[in-house]
Amino acid sequence: MKHESKNNRQTMKKFITASVFLLIAACAFPQKKYVTGELPEYKVAKASAPITIDGKMDEDAWKGAEVQEFNYFYRADKPSENQKSKFRMLWDDQNIYLFYQCEDTSLTARETNYDGRPYLDDCAEFFCVPIPDTVNCHFGFEINITKARYDYVMLWYYYNNRSVFIRDYNPEYKLEVTYDGTINNDKDKDKMWQMEIAIPLNAFTNFQMMGRPKAGVKWAFQAVRQDRNFVDDRFRSTSTLYPIYDIRLDVHQPNRFGILEFVDKLQQ
Repeated sequence: MKHESKNNRQTMKKFITASVFLLIAACAFPQKKYVTGELPEYKVAKASAPITIDGKMDEDAWKGAEVQEFNYFYRADKPSENQKSKFRMLWDDQNIYLFYQCEDTSLTARETNYDGRPYLDDCAEFFCVPIPDTVNCHFGFEINITKARYDYVMLWYYYNNRSVFIRDYNPEYKLEVTYDGTINNDKDKDKMWQMEIAIPLNAFTNFQMMGRPKAGVKWAFQAVRQDRNFVDDRFRSTSTLYPIYDIRLDVHQPNRFGILEFVDKLQQ
């Protein structure tokens, strides 16, 4: 009976995610549609050695990753809330690797539930779609610094200006967090947090429309940092790798995604 139930759940997941991407062609974006050559790009180098997911970035492979900063800030009332963050990404034949490195004077995370609201805490977010073009659909990964996860497939402004989150997309992936400070203590001053993530390529099975990653393949993506500074306050500021139109809409605006290009190594 348990085996049947597991098979039914797996079948339902495949049906839901397959149905979602059948809708991509119908998800026309109402604003200007960028083409690949107009979008900002991130060169994803292939990892030169194995990576251990421990939140420390102490492998030599990370030295070959491009470094980009989160320079676009939203909802920040004070200049001091524009805390610095850096982003790195690598790939190999099994995974995409992400590393978030964030200065933070107040480490805060209250969400503990899976598929809850980690985006209201100190949180790393990654959105991607395995095609190099603008569509209103993407995979989303949001994780707070106590490792509460929210992953989904999103249809942005799908119907009547409402977005749809398909929460039944629950891929397995590895992550680890390290930090310098104390979580949920407003009385002290903290220093930073780091998050390392490995997302298996099979999390995108059947949706890699350009084929499995190899040098020259391009996907669309956005990276986001949420920054919550007080334990009892839901307010948080937001920073993104690439600029968005209007924070009142949300951070999921696919027309403002950048492009990640898989390469063997960065050019010197």
